[in-house]
Amino acid sequence: MIEGTAAGTAALATASVSAVETPSLFIEGYPSRTSVLPGEEIGFHLSTSAPAYSMQISRMGAKQEIVWEKSGLIAGQHPVPENASSHGCDWPEAIRIPVGENWRSGYYHVLLSVKDRGGKYSERNQRTAEASCFFVVRSATPGKKAKILLQLSTNTYNAYNNWGGFSLYAYNGRAGIQGHRVSFQRPPASQFFKWEYPFARWAEKNGYELDYAVNSDLEFHPEIIDHYKLVLSVGHDEYWSTPMRDHLENYISKGGNVAFFSGNVCCWQVRSEDEGRALTSWKAHLTKDPLFPGGDHTLLSTLWGHHLLDRPENEMTGVGFLHGGFHRSHGILMDGSGAFKVHRPDHWIFEGTGLARDQEFGGKDSIVGYECDGCELEWRDGLPFPTHRDGTPKTFTVLGTAPAKWHPGDAEWYDRWDPDRMGAACMGLYEKGGTVFTAATTDWAHGLKGGDPATTQITRNILNKLSQ
Repeated sequence: MIEGTAAGTAALATASVSAVETPSLFIEGYPSRTSVLPGEEIGFHLSTSAPAYSMQISRMGAKQEIVWEKSGLIAGQHPVPENASSHGCDWPEAIRIPVGENWRSGYYHVLLSVKDRGGKYSERNQRTAEASCFFVVRSATPGKKAKILLQLSTNTYNAYNNWGGFSLYAYNGRAGIQGHRVSFQRPPASQFFKWEYPFARWAEKNGYELDYAVNSDLEFHPEIIDHYKLVLSVGHDEYWSTPMRDHLENYISKGGNVAFFSGNVCCWQVRSEDEGRALTSWKAHLTKDPLFPGGDHTLLSTLWGHHLLDRPENEMTGVGFLHGGFHRSHGILMDGSGAFKVHRPDHWIFEGTGLARDQEFGGKDSIVGYECDGCELEWRDGLPFPTHRDGTPKTFTVLGTAPAKWHPGDAEWYDRWDPDRMGAACMGLYEKGGTVFTAATTDWAHGLKGGDPATTQITRNILNKLSQ
């Protein structure tokens, strides 16, 4: 009896302790808008298990500049709707902050943090949890101080974001399901620090004044770009709407310059919905797009280079993904050099580099990597020339190349695909009103981060010439 009573008491004690569940500690949130002006207000929609949270807002440029911070804030915990990925969280606004008149144009990183001391009777640990979101401050006087506009690839951020369960990809979707609509009104998954930040940090440290915008600003605030000499795309600028493209091509035709230090650019067409709060793209499943049967195929949300849409991105950028592909990624060309081979070293973009024909540069930092764009080529006397059959402008000059190839799983759905095609990243430029340069690779900025002298000098040459 005594042993049994002791055992029973111990079991009861164990059950009592285990019944005391230590709740999870979390905080998540998103801004009401991704782009604002100085003097406006921006709201934040948050959900947290903690009774209070802290917020810190920093501009990320040549250095981190903290512009606002506060602790002891209250938000509350809110449910996640089943359709949060496609239609947003619909959380109430927790806080609204005035954007300072003196806040410089830039990318603003919002750090959200909470802490507690764990459970009441057990698991008593000092716990912390952090999350982040972001917004961009545009210039109140576009082009007055900065002649260069960096528009961030925020549509791509949203396309890959699987918060809530789904993105525009199957590989990271719940149950391997691919979504066709993604909302900005949910906690974001920024790609800024992978590509654009190394570029922006290098540029600002080297005296280049930049103004900032997001992809949707090209659609909803196109008037700003006419104030700049040069518009930049950096990194992974994959998803474009028709208005975005129309506005930038009009800017080029009027003499505006563009530098695509990016790859896989303007690959998929998207349609903005809910006044820019969401994107739709059916991608390879174009027959499910409501516009497919008898609709307006110019707005079909699939490859820009698809024959039904018939508006290859080459017409804007000079190159496209259909004649490019992967380099040192997706299991393709994993032994590639990560470098460009120089073809026309006398061109002005190579001034000061000391590079010679057939010499390679950028391999140390793998500036040719992940996803690359190209054009259909023919070779004469060891030099590449565009055929122009794929939409590449007549004035496009190929200055450097590197091998690239599609993964079969990404290409086989397209009914006009040549499965044995070997493509190439084709760095080059053309003139058609303004001058358009393309690096034709997502990873160009890695050369700036790594201090590659040739990549750095070429970038300087382009910024100096095209921003004048």
